[in-house]
Amino acid sequence: MTFEERKAQSKAYLGKTVKIGIDRPIDYIHQKESYSLTYPINYGYIPGVLGGDGEELDVYLLGVNEPVKEYECKIIAIVHRHNDIEDKLVGAPAELIFTKEEIEKAIEFQEQYYNTEIETLESV
Repeated sequence: MTFEERKAQSKAYLGKTVKIGIDRPIDYIHQKESYSLTYPINYGYIPGVLGGDGEELDVYLLGVNEPVKEYECKIIAIVHRHNDIEDKLVGAPAELIFTKEEIEKAIEFQEQYYNTEIETLESV
């Protein structure tokens, strides 16, 4: 997938409602080679939709404060990774609103390792 295709794919989901699967629920511990990463939020993917890395397109889920296995959410932002081969989406319950700053704070646990830019519904 080219850079342009990746950006177009992410942008196509902004503002849409999607059903996501959660493979890293709240408190999931992801073991890395030299450290472990605990997920403070639910993290999953859009089933059957491949992202830039050839795996299913990833989605951070905000506003759901208990572990879930799947969820229908509105895509409220795109996390553009400038130093990676994939972007991430950010979803939330349709009735909730998050500022760009709130999104940045919620996903910092993982995005601190990347050069990212967040595009929200308000910025399009």
